[in-house]
Amino acid sequence: MLLGDDGVGPYVVHVLEKSFRFDDCVTLVDLGTPGLDLVAHLSGVDALILIDSVENGSAPGTVTLYRREEILRHGPAPVRMDPHAPALSESLLIAEIAGESPQEVLLIGITGEHYETSTFLSGSVRDAVGRAVLDVLLELDRLGVGYQTIDTACDCVAWWETAEHGSATTGTAAHTS
Repeated sequence: MLLGDDGVGPYVVHVLEKSFRFDDCVTLVDLGTPGLDLVAHLSGVDALILIDSVENGSAPGTVTLYRREEILRHGPAPVRMDPHAPALSESLLIAEIAGESPQEVLLIGITGEHYETSTFLSGSVRDAVGRAVLDVLLELDRLGVGYQTIDTACDCVAWWETAEHGSATTGTAAHTS
């Protein structure tokens, strides 16, 4: 928590919760900083949309879409030095071995600018939130999942931005079952 642009996933979910109503098959979840416990959230769902900050060498605020095949192409990391790393490919492989892996997986990665102690998103990452929300909706359209707009003028200030020392977590997902 308190790592600036690392809070973009929960922020996108906040915007989705305030702005749209989804079919009952959609669940919005803030997964915190998952490790291999991510497997429990992957198992038994048909489709999974993850939203998280990424460090991919692109300009801050760049939104990059990663499909299941691309995530798995790189395989599990041989050594995990960073406790924040969500172990996504490992979790997908474990769920696949158990026969419970989602067939549709999309990671919406937003290139971060700063990860210092802070409860605020950088301007470039905040500017990318609308694009990430649109990508979630486009994926739901592709999957045939319904939603309705409930607030076109969403006050998108998250609770952790208004708290004096509030914070955000990472590794956020929307999944359908």
